[in-house]
Amino acid sequence: MKKMGLLTLIYLLLLYACQTELLEYEGGDVQIHIEKGEEWLHDFPVVLGIKKKNPPQLAIWLEDTAGNYFSTVYVTHKIATQSWRIAGGNRRKEALPHWCYTRGVKYDDGLYLPTKSCPLADGISGATPQGDFEVKLRPKDLSKRFVVKIELNHSTDFNDFYPKSAREGETNYSGGKEGSGQPAIVYAAFVDLLSGEKVFEAFLVGHSSPDGSSGKIDKDLSGLTTALHIIKRITVNIR
Repeated sequence: MKKMGLLTLIYLLLLYACQTELLEYEGGDVQIHIEKGEEWLHDFPVVLGIKKKNPPQLAIWLEDTAGNYFSTVYVTHKIATQSWRIAGGNRRKEALPHWCYTRGVKYDDGLYLPTKSCPLADGISGATPQGDFEVKLRPKDLSKRFVVKIELNHSTDFNDFYPKSAREGETNYSGGKEGSGQPAIVYAAFVDLLSGEKVFEAFLVGHSSPDGSSGKIDKDLSGLTTALHIIKRITVNIR
């Protein structure tokens, strides 16, 4: 059962079209609540000066406390299926690079993001909601202590530090005129089910590689402006 926009209940064995994920989710004990910020919707240029309000690209996944990838919970449809409408042939490796490299699946073209011929399963992908939303799940075979990570990114979110004019090879290059502009931002919540706490807040831990050439996180946020206001708050709530 799935109701995007307000609530998503996931009951599935995560099965990729080209890879099996070994985590089962049932309607659930762990609730990930994402509260949108004032920059959740971004003006994306369509044609002839016309702009469309777009929500960000987004991935939610689980890791153990040592940073080892466990499984993807949710990822937006465009990156999961490579269904970019206006990208000029750009595969958008700069969209969510921390998730891509952490997941660690290398495709035939050498990139770490899904392809049209090998997309992620529909069960864990979908359009980004236009506002606040929740994901509820019960992870099986997972440690009582784990990390929930969330990576978000807007297309063409340029500013003075990450301009459209940046050239490939420069440190602030982010995919060209159809690229990201400001790089993806990453939040992390450290969850301890043995602590007795019921709410764990996710904190901004840094930004991803601007050009998507690595999965590293950079803690220096000084070049970011509007990207810092995509999210108001993210919490992981234990029922």
